[in-house]
Amino acid sequence: MMTWYVSPYRRIPRRSGYITKDANTEKATECENILPVNVKTDGDDFLISAIVPGIEPEDIDVEILNKTISIRGKFREHDIVEDNKVLVNELPFGRFSRVLTLPTKLESSEAVANLKNGVFTLRVPKVEEERRKEIKVKVE
Repeated sequence: MMTWYVSPYRRIPRRSGYITKDANTEKATECENILPVNVKTDGDDFLISAIVPGIEPEDIDVEILNKTISIRGKFREHDIVEDNKVLVNELPFGRFSRVLTLPTKLESSEAVANLKNGVFTLRVPKVEEERRKEIKVKVE
C-alpha cells in the first residue's frame, strides 16, 4: 500500500506564477494567493485555522458579514541577497485571501482571532437563533 501526501501549498502557484504580465500593458502584476484553511465546528462555534508563516497580527484582516468570513493579508517578501544564488524558494509571499460561506449566520461581535507560532485561528460563534436548542419534556 502506498500513501501519497499532497501539501496544501501545492495548490498555490509557485513563485513563477506569482507575477504575471498583462498582455495589454506588458506590466508585471502580482497574483493573489488562496489561503488554505481548516474549518471545524466546536459546539456552537466555528473554528477556522490556517498556517501563515512569518505573518504579524497587523498583516491579517478579517471581515465577518452574515454567513461570510473574509480573511485577507500579505506575506512579506523574504530578503534575498543579490550575491547569493537561490536554489529553492518555496516560502509564500505576496497577498493572500480566502472567502468562506458557512451554513449559519455568525455572531461577529463575539469572534476571537489568535496568531501563535505561525498558526492563525479564528473562533466565531453562531447567532443565538441558529444554535441547537433542547427542550425538556415535562411529565404531568
